[in-house]
Amino acid sequence: MKKILLSLLILSGVHYTGYTQTDAKAKAILAEVSKKYKSYDVVKTEFSFLLESPQNGTKDTQQGTLTVRSKANKFRVVMTEQEIISDGKSQWTYLKKDKEVQVSAVDNNSDALNPARIFTLYETGFKYAYNGEKKIGAKTYQMIDLAPTDAKKSYFKIRLGIDKAAHQVASVLIFDKNGNKYTYTVKTFVPNVKVPESTFAFDAKKYPGVEIVDLR
Repeated sequence: MKKILLSLLILSGVHYTGYTQTDAKAKAILAEVSKKYKSYDVVKTEFSFLLESPQNGTKDTQQGTLTVRSKANKFRVVMTEQEIISDGKSQWTYLKKDKEVQVSAVDNNSDALNPARIFTLYETGFKYAYNGEKKIGAKTYQMIDLAPTDAKKSYFKIRLGIDKAAHQVASVLIFDKNGNKYTYTVKTFVPNVKVPESTFAFDAKKYPGVEIVDLR
């Protein structure tokens, strides 16, 4: 399960042809979500992550927190099995059980998916369609399906659940070509959180005994 979050957020590989045009209603909803999100500096969320693998008959659930300054492509994800930190240039992936930190260069390509862009991933590289409303408890969610325009992506669909009242992404469900499903559900969303800049930097002194593997 080392790459669970990376599998969810940094994806590449298959073609999907189910969408021939962009839905005007979906576009309007997403434009409103994007406008609101970009008005914030730092956002902190608590989330749950579910990986469903039908071919293996397994499900894996983890809880985590995400702190993100999307304008600078900076983020910090803390989960049960791993941490991912990015200062916008380098990314550190700490695999807790292996006591290993993998360092890689950040892909600043506008189409690259990473935790810093989880709430705006739909802006480039996708066609999208409005798929109706879904009511859960007292909340109403607007469901929007995304299809990648790039023939090399490994997933064929991403389904967003938009909180209609809050104009915020509440859930992201990714369907890959192997039948796996990755669900990211936002439990809390706190905008304009004040955090030190060190939040988005890796400090080796805080990880004694950990092997650092530089993959840059």
